[in-house]
Amino acid sequence: MTDSKYRLGLALITASAVAWSTAGLFTRILALNGWTMLVWRGVFGALGIAAFMAVLEGREGWASALRMGWPGLLFAVCSAIGMLFFISSLTHTTVAHVAVIYATVPFIAAALAWLFLGEKPTASALVASTAAFAGVALMVGLSVEGTLIGDLLAFGMTLSVSAMTVIARCFSNISVLSAAGLSALLSAVVSWPLGEPLAVNGHELLVLALFGVVNSAVGLGLFTVGARFLPAIETALIGSLDAPLAPLWVWLAFDETPSTITLIGSLVVFTAVGVHLVVSAMRPRA
Repeated sequence: MTDSKYRLGLALITASAVAWSTAGLFTRILALNGWTMLVWRGVFGALGIAAFMAVLEGREGWASALRMGWPGLLFAVCSAIGMLFFISSLTHTTVAHVAVIYATVPFIAAALAWLFLGEKPTASALVASTAAFAGVALMVGLSVEGTLIGDLLAFGMTLSVSAMTVIARCFSNISVLSAAGLSALLSAVVSWPLGEPLAVNGHELLVLALFGVVNSAVGLGLFTVGARFLPAIETALIGSLDAPLAPLWVWLAFDETPSTITLIGSLVVFTAVGVHLVVSAMRPRA
């Protein structure tokens, strides 16, 4: 892989982590149940991705959607299942447990990439992943209590995200925007009967539209493209920036000062990912 593609992948995955980290901010603004938010997040996310396709690819984009093939369908299904697991896990266990379990994504992604692609993670990626996991664990605390079913659902979400990174890495010819749009639409369809999507008012619908475009369309679209250019463990590692960025947006919007432990844990994650990004960007590639 050339330096330019690798650095493009770093930039895209970092931007997707920033977009995904806004989920906590939007859910804090909206006084709606998770399934209702997931419906409209999926609908507006799919519409946003369709608009990107129309601008960037024109008619060819719609033709490529019909030629998505089983890798694209598999990616879309994994993405939709991961989001459903995420919402369900939050209703059965603590946010802290979900965050800690999700922080194991780099290790699971690395194991899957090694099994299916023969891709060996670099030493710096493993060290940075370990440090990032320690930072997330410090942020939320390891002493909180969860439930077995909730933790299993959170692990299912973690496994889904890990599978997404490997699929995108393995099948670089996937129609990425089509797969991302289908994923958003699938999550909306499945969540519709479980929520109250027709009970939202105009203001809530506007916020939900921003939620769908920023968090789903931009986040999922950038992730799907960027994951094609990076090793699976690095894609998952950079995605861990979601954890320390989420409380940052809430602090800026609602003036809620994070605890000292949260600040220290966030600094550990930022440092681990930042050092790895610098080291990786400077490393020459074929």
